[in-house]
Amino acid sequence: MPRLPIDPAGAFAELGSIKLAEVNLDEVLQRVAELAKRVLPMPVEASVTLIRGGVGHTAAFTNEVAREMDERQYAQGRGPCLEAAASGDVVSVPDLAHEDRWPEWADRARQQGLGSSLSIGLPIQEAVVGALNVYAHTARAFDHETVTVLETFASYAAVALSNAQLYDSTANLARQMREAMANRAVIEQAKGIIMGERRCGPADAFAILSKVSQDSNRKVRDVAQALVDRAAGTSEA
Repeated sequence: MPRLPIDPAGAFAELGSIKLAEVNLDEVLQRVAELAKRVLPMPVEASVTLIRGGVGHTAAFTNEVAREMDERQYAQGRGPCLEAAASGDVVSVPDLAHEDRWPEWADRARQQGLGSSLSIGLPIQEAVVGALNVYAHTARAFDHETVTVLETFASYAAVALSNAQLYDSTANLARQMREAMANRAVIEQAKGIIMGERRCGPADAFAILSKVSQDSNRKVRDVAQALVDRAAGTSEA
């Protein structure tokens, strides 16, 4: 069952109330796309383009048509969502039947029953830019008032996505640090076992671990864990 339209103020409030500890980045992106669809009075489909390292992908979408129209632009290396993401501006295609900047893309859009589109740049972080894309089935669907609403929505969305991106990056870094510390602890334990058995120093113990790792085509951490488990009597020698 389609969700009812939402008042713009309600959409802005919902974006601002997202609890980053309870949702991941993908969920925030999907919520942005769904709210963009519901914030307008006419039926539209929405998507969010993200560009990292010069490569674009559709991170969230409300309909396969929106995703396809985005991906055709990535394949061709040009189009309104890419231009909006690169410039940070609003790129409007008011009538796809008379669009000559991207004729092949516009022709496919018409075949999909679309009449107009609007893409708004989303500055998220230095390494990540994007665009909010909205596709309508009628030509000239986006008047001045509609564009203003979407621009305001996009500014709220950019803040929400920047915060989510930062939170996600920080959480990933924390997880990687925990894993690195756990790996180091296991390796230090294994080195201690080897030092006790071989009567050697720390450097020689690590060299032995590395040699076993290379010979068995296993990670040093896995070799160390097996040695620790064996010493603890939890695995076969």
